[in-house]
Amino acid sequence: MIGAGALVTGSGRGLGLEIARVLAGRGLTVHLTDLDEASAASAAAQIGGTAFASALDVRDAEACRAAACATVERAGSLAVWVNNAGVLTPGPAWQQDEAARRLMIDVNAHGTINGTLAALEPMRQSGSGHVINVISLAGLVAAPGETVYAASKHAAIAFSVGTLMDLRRAGIERIDISCLCPDGIWTPMLEDKLDDPAAAASFIGTLLLPEQVAERVGALLDKPRPVTAMPPYRGALIRIVDLFPRLGLRILGPMFVQAAQKQRRIKRKVAAGKWPPSKNAAGR
Repeated sequence: MIGAGALVTGSGRGLGLEIARVLAGRGLTVHLTDLDEASAASAAAQIGGTAFASALDVRDAEACRAAACATVERAGSLAVWVNNAGVLTPGPAWQQDEAARRLMIDVNAHGTINGTLAALEPMRQSGSGHVINVISLAGLVAAPGETVYAASKHAAIAFSVGTLMDLRRAGIERIDISCLCPDGIWTPMLEDKLDDPAAAASFIGTLLLPEQVAERVGALLDKPRPVTAMPPYRGALIRIVDLFPRLGLRILGPMFVQAAQKQRRIKRKVAAGKWPPSKNAAGR
């Protein structure tokens, strides 16, 4: 893959930036895209080398196709596309206005669809490639407090796995689509929600660091899998709750008490300068 092109959406900061670092470290020419062109350009400058940047609104299908073409023009190919851009607005759906609900569906679901289809055009022409869609554990189970977000992620994973099956039905074996479903990640998406009780669901399990999730993206390039939960034990627990929704209703109260306690602990750690841990402490 050395020298081949890769594109990461929502890569101006946070997880997207760390994914771009991992791809660049593998010798790929990385196209960093973000709704905020300045942040994408700054991120590309941090990575250096052959990395380059542009503005991209993933809700615009034509813009996604243009970004794919720009990557091919710069690098000569498009080997990897990572749909990372996402939006989270927590709270009961009845408290959210239509604009907030539509934004989550448009970015998280339509954005994933637009990016995947844009990537598949040059990949099908070349006969190979890998699309990695950053979903969420919320794509595997109902997520109280984040219902519209979870609905958008369910749509994204259904589209991704179904499209992978369609590729295989069409006899296309060298193009992969992988869904990465991580637990909550300490990124700007969560950093401003430490005081929001509606966002407690994101603090229930293992709070991951962007570097940890980005490393798993790299591992998927080596060994593609249709669906990967991170950490695996959380994926297994969530699938049990998904199979038995009445069980989920019974444990809902204690679960959210624990989540709120963890949310407050993280807030205290941030205030004390003890969170996030250093990269070395995180296992880097």
